[in-house]
This record gives sequence, C-alpha cells and structure tokens, in this order.
Amino acid sequence: MTAAADAARPRAALFELDEIEALAAQAGTAVQCRSVCQVHTGGAAYPVYALTLGNPAPECAAVGFFGGVHGLEHIGAQVVLACLRSIVARLAWDDSLQHLLQHVRLVFMPLVNPGGMLRRTRANPQGVDLMRNAPVEAATGAAFLLGGQRLGPTLPWYRGAAGQPMQPEAQAVCDVVSQELLPHRLAISVDCHSGFGLRDRLWFPYAHTARPIAQLPELQAFRALLDGTLLHHRYVFEPQSRQYLTHGDLWDHLHQVSLAEPGRVFLPLTLEMGSWLWVKKNPRQLFSRHGIFNPLIAHRQQRVLRRHMALLDFVMRAAMSHARWLPAPEQREALQRQALAHWYGPRAW
Repeated sequence: MTAAADAARPRAALFELDEIEALAAQAGTAVQCRSVCQVHTGGAAYPVYALTLGNPAPECAAVGFFGGVHGLEHIGAQVVLACLRSIVARLAWDDSLQHLLQHVRLVFMPLVNPGGMLRRTRANPQGVDLMRNAPVEAATGAAFLLGGQRLGPTLPWYRGAAGQPMQPEAQAVCDVVSQELLPHRLAISVDCHSGFGLRDRLWFPYAHTARPIAQLPELQAFRALLDGTLLHHRYVFEPQSRQYLTHGDLWDHLHQVSLAEPGRVFLPLTLEMGSWLWVKKNPRQLFSRHGIFNPLIAHRQQRVLRRHMALLDFVMRAAMSHARWLPAPEQREALQRQALAHWYGPRAW
C-alpha cells in the first residue's frame, strides 16, 4: 500500500486513521488505498486517504461514502468505517458482494479532516469550515455566521479568505469525486455528519438557493425507492434549503461541476444525524463539545451504526440496480411535478 509508506512521520494517535490503514492492509490488493493530500498540524503530517474498489467502467454506477469532514463529528467517520469494515470482512466469502463489485465502483473517504479531528475542532487546522469553503455564493438569505463568514477563523463557520484556493482537504474531495464518481452513468455520494435537530435527515442540494436541483425527478424516484424498501425508516429526505441557506457548500459546487457532462446523473446526499436526540437522552453530554455531536454511551453508538449501515447498504444496491428505477425521459415530467408538490409547495419556477 503506497499510502501507508507515508509512515515515516511521527504523529499523535488518531484511532480512525489507524483503522483505515489496518483495513487497507487487511484487504490487500482488493482495495486500492492512496493518500490524496497531507495535512500538517502539531509538527506532524496526516494523510487524507481515498480507498476504492469495484468496477471502474463508466457504464457502471459509482457510490462514494465520506466522513469526518468536521473534526468534532467522530460518528460520521465511524459510520463510514463501519461500512468499509463490513465490506473488507466479506471480501473473502460473500458471493453477493462480489456480484455487486462487478457492477459498482465504491469510493471511501472516511476521514476528510484528520487535523480537525485531532484538534477536536469543527474546522481544519487553518480554522476553515470545509463545508463552507467551495466557490459557491448564496445570492440572498444565507444565515448570519451559520451560512458562512469571512470575518476570520476565530469565529465558527469561517469560509476562508476571498479569492483563495480551496483548502487541501476540500480540494481532495473535489478531485476524488471528479476522478472516481462523475465519469459514471450514475453516481451517488453520502456525506455523513451529525449535529442537527432530533431527526435523522438526508439532505440534497441546494444549500445556496431554494431553487430545485436539475435531477429532481431522479431524487423523487430515489425517495420512492427508499420509502418502499427501508420500511419504517426515520429519515427526513429533503433539500437542505428547507432548513437554511449557506455559502460555499461543497456538494452544491460538485453538483454544478457534474452538470458539464450531459447524460450523467450525480445525486449528492448528506446524512445529518440528529445529535440533539442523544443529548436529550443523556443531558450530561451538553457539558462536552464532543458529546454535543456524538453518542457517548456505547449501546447508543452501536445502535446508530446499525441503523445507518442499512442505509449505506441500500444506497449500494440501488446504485447497482439503477437501470430498474432511474426515470425514462417520458417519466421525468410527472416525477418533476410530484417532487415540486412534495418539497417546494405551490411555488412556480
């Protein structure tokens, strides 16, 4: 594994990073692991890893799982690692997994922000919020501070200085998505976060505008598939703009990049785990920054991992079988009307 050869570096212990390297070593040649950028903090270098497996042919679907974009949100990285751990364990014996890998390209970036996770901050070591760092501007209505600010890194949700390149971690995500997901007929990404409300939410773009995304019919078809398959699921599936607007959203930017390739479908999803529920059940977590964003009791963490593993497995299977549910051209108008009525109300666009 060439990425693990970066190991001549002294670094503080970071459990998630150690597990990525151990899983890559366990998988051997079945998984390709590479360091897509280096993050420097505390006098040491920390790699940001991308792991890939499955069929790279463009006619196959691709799925990307991302975690650890915000350093305080360990549970996002742990959900992605739990999925990767299961796949690596099944490589030696599971024929159904081998069948899936013949038809799907899988991409994992479990820990996008190792510097922030080591420092126990939402932002990266430069104080930049990676989910506010992309070159996307909200025309109007972005929430004050929360929607991204350029006042400085001492305040939360700092976007970075105007006119500067994206941070290396954010650029690495864009590079991996552009190389590994966007060339495919269908690509779905799931970016795992925590910290919003009492419900688990699946958000899709846009965050910078309340206007509908171009792939609204495909998202409506995906929603119907989710509701009909994961019975009794508790996800609120909606555009992020229904909650608040932001500048610099990474997935808004990547979706706009994807539109340059007609005939390709890219569905970027953000899993926003409702961490307020964990605090409600264990109010002592309010006294810990880590506890506000993560389940601290072991059995709750295990329950969270089990619940979201089912979602990630569903996404992989839906991608593999995309020819059975992606709308044909003549179906898109009806699905568009249904989606507008469901998510956007009577507003005309």
